[in-house]
Amino acid sequence: MHEIWFYSLASVFIISLISFVGVLTLFLKEKFLKKIILFFVSFSAGALLGDAFIHLLPEVIETTGFSVEIALSLLSGILLFFILEKFICWRHCHIPTSKDHPHPLAFMNLIGDGFHNIIDGMIIAGSYLVDFRIGIATTIAVLLHEIPQEISDFGVLLHAGMKKGKAIFYNFLSALFAVVGAIFVLIIGNTSQLFMNLLTPFTIGGFIYIASSDLIPELHKETDPKKSFFQLVGIISGILIMLSLLLLE
Repeated sequence: MHEIWFYSLASVFIISLISFVGVLTLFLKEKFLKKIILFFVSFSAGALLGDAFIHLLPEVIETTGFSVEIALSLLSGILLFFILEKFICWRHCHIPTSKDHPHPLAFMNLIGDGFHNIIDGMIIAGSYLVDFRIGIATTIAVLLHEIPQEISDFGVLLHAGMKKGKAIFYNFLSALFAVVGAIFVLIIGNTSQLFMNLLTPFTIGGFIYIASSDLIPELHKETDPKKSFFQLVGIISGILIMLSLLLLE
């Protein structure tokens, strides 16, 4: 059990450090930044879908079968992220903020991002409680998704008028909420098997929603055939990364 705590907390702390990647926006040209973000978006979409369907869903079916309760938990994951977007004014947008592409106010973005990071921590810790290999796969999927997300979040804070140092601090502080989510699950998960049985399908629903409702629609905005092909390569690469982790068995 001590190993699960170590790997879970180490993973969420590494994910939290990704918040510093937003500093890249200060040094990279906007055109190049947009290119690498869109590739990461496609790559993370494939990783999230791959983790959901290759690792998490088979584990649920093998452990508990696929019941109405599992289906409702999966749907609740989809609905929660919908609620986060609609009512807390936060969404998984990965395009840097600008006059042509404005984002919500910094305060609302930090609140929404804090909720999201708590859920990330819960998801990662829950995955380690199920199986070490699934924990690794889920950590990678979340990490790939967080890179473009944190670049966008940092841009939101700067656009809202925050100084660079303050923006870095608040973005990192928001990212640390993942540790809170992880500790919560590590404590509750040891006492409630029902909670653990429902957390995994909840994770699946969240991953499917993020990939299908937020990431893939952003990719559809690019109509150039060559760029679209590379996006397809990115999605397939993300799926293959998840598939290759099966070799750890």
